[in-house]
Amino acid sequence: MSIDAITFLPPLAMPAAPDVTGAAKAPGGEFASWFGTQLADVNSQLVTADQGIQQLAAGDASNLHQIMINLEQAKLSMQLVMQVRNHLLDGYRELMQMQM
Repeated sequence: MSIDAITFLPPLAMPAAPDVTGAAKAPGGEFASWFGTQLADVNSQLVTADQGIQQLAAGDASNLHQIMINLEQAKLSMQLVMQVRNHLLDGYRELMQMQM
């Protein structure tokens, strides 16, 4: 595999952090703020892991162990966010099924 084979991959840019300042005034805004911060952290970990993979594919990786650690951290962080999301959706569905 040559470097030309992976040049079609565009570099990932970190998007702006979600605006959660207005949510702090609403009830439960602390959770929204925390969740927004966690999403931004997970995104930065995913970008770091992706950059490590691109370096590895290009042959420029100097520390394979650190790349693997970054990948595992990003994976675990993503799994945590998905589990929080799943539990929130389950709670919402339960509330919607309640009879008044």
